[in-house]
Amino acid sequence: MTSSVIAAVQAAESGELDRTEAVLGVAPDEVEHLLHAKMTDGPSAPVAAHGVAASPGAASGRVCLSVDAVLDADDDGVPAVFVRPFTTPADEVAMSAAAAIITAKGGMASHAAVIARGWGIPAVVGVETLVVDVAAGVARLGDVQLRDGDPITVDGSSGAIMLGAAEVGEVDIPDDLFTLLEWADELRAGRLAVRANADDAFSARLARQFGASGVGLCRTEHMFLGERLPLIQRAITDGSPAALLALADAQVEDLTELLEAMDGLPVTVRLLDPPLHEFLPDHPDLAEQNPMLGVRGARLGVLRPELYRAQAAAVAEAAARRVEAGGDPQVQIMVPLVVGGPELAHVRVAVTEELAGFESRLAGRSIPVGAMIETPRSALAAAEIADCADFMSVGTNDLTQMTFGFCRDDIEAKIMRPYVEHGLLEANPFETLDETGVGRLVSDAVAAARVAQPQIEIGVCGEHGGDPASIALLATAGVDYVSCSPHRVPVARLAAAHAVIASGSG
Repeated sequence: MTSSVIAAVQAAESGELDRTEAVLGVAPDEVEHLLHAKMTDGPSAPVAAHGVAASPGAASGRVCLSVDAVLDADDDGVPAVFVRPFTTPADEVAMSAAAAIITAKGGMASHAAVIARGWGIPAVVGVETLVVDVAAGVARLGDVQLRDGDPITVDGSSGAIMLGAAEVGEVDIPDDLFTLLEWADELRAGRLAVRANADDAFSARLARQFGASGVGLCRTEHMFLGERLPLIQRAITDGSPAALLALADAQVEDLTELLEAMDGLPVTVRLLDPPLHEFLPDHPDLAEQNPMLGVRGARLGVLRPELYRAQAAAVAEAAARRVEAGGDPQVQIMVPLVVGGPELAHVRVAVTEELAGFESRLAGRSIPVGAMIETPRSALAAAEIADCADFMSVGTNDLTQMTFGFCRDDIEAKIMRPYVEHGLLEANPFETLDETGVGRLVSDAVAAARVAQPQIEIGVCGEHGGDPASIALLATAGVDYVSCSPHRVPVARLAAAHAVIASGSG
């Protein structure tokens, strides 16, 4: 794989190819292959199970069935493979320290998959033969019993899980790759930008190193993990001025650092969108029959406007601090899970009232307020939403879930393989954008929004923004940018150039 990148660059530098031909001569999938560790060609351990290949790369380590086990392994300097039934925000302190992740449930858009891709951690999810008994501290992979400390290997690129320690190669990225990506950037300049989904300064810096031209999605609920989880829980359940102040103060520090990391580049901060079953599992009074369709996103902003007011103030305070430090913050606020124009206009009142108090400290800068298009209705109502929004961004993970009626957390492991094998679907719609249904909604939404507001900026911030085939569809739809996990940014840069060239506008 390395030779194709090197050969393309050398051929262009020698005059055998022009830069466009060199860029087109390398498949985006080859870039992804270069960025992650992979299994060697030597002897390997036997494959014990397969699941959804949720995050590429390979790693060997010892089985860890609890957060404490992962942290102990990290203290010992031993790679940990975090094995869980599924993951929640409370697990993220362990996920960040793990060498790989395995879950019994989940799919490409599940919590474990999204977080693993964002942090560049190999992950296999939706392993149907895996049963984890957390209380007993034991798991079963088919007929095999797993305990803390057992050796195991994960190949997140193929979805394979191997018992024992297999040989994993080192990552070796040739300098020619960066040259090729610079040429790709030149070919797509002004047509299709590539931003990153980043929730903290570390991820933002990594994304910038990988060539991202901004942050297309900062999920603020992801700032409240581990020891911080009680902050968001109190803000939702209590809502007292003290609880809201603590929530805002914590975000001011994080957002200031993130804006510094992306100084001069756009940063889209999404207001709270916490599925209550993930963030408040111990509050049965808030339990919902279908939490992913429950009180989250803009609905939370309507019922609890003080939450969004506190967040808007935190965003503005962070931007003001950067201005006062001589920085160039280009921040904007996004309201999630919007279903219509009147709803966005209602939520926007509370947000803009808070922002108005910071005008003098922002030195003439405005903070745009936009909408996230994640439901079929919001796609169909794009024109009326555009009338109330400064920008729009399509969240294709939720849009795919709601359009198909597929639960993104567990349906992939159950039906996706037979559906693809029997030709009932061309591909897993959580991996590659569905052209017939979801793709049409995106295209129609973009067209309708541009009729209402011709200059409105429209992006895509679902994980489809890192998939080459999806990027080609999104370029045809006319979006201004795609946003994906930091580790997928190089892939998206090349894929975006291919799409622009194919459209004849490069």
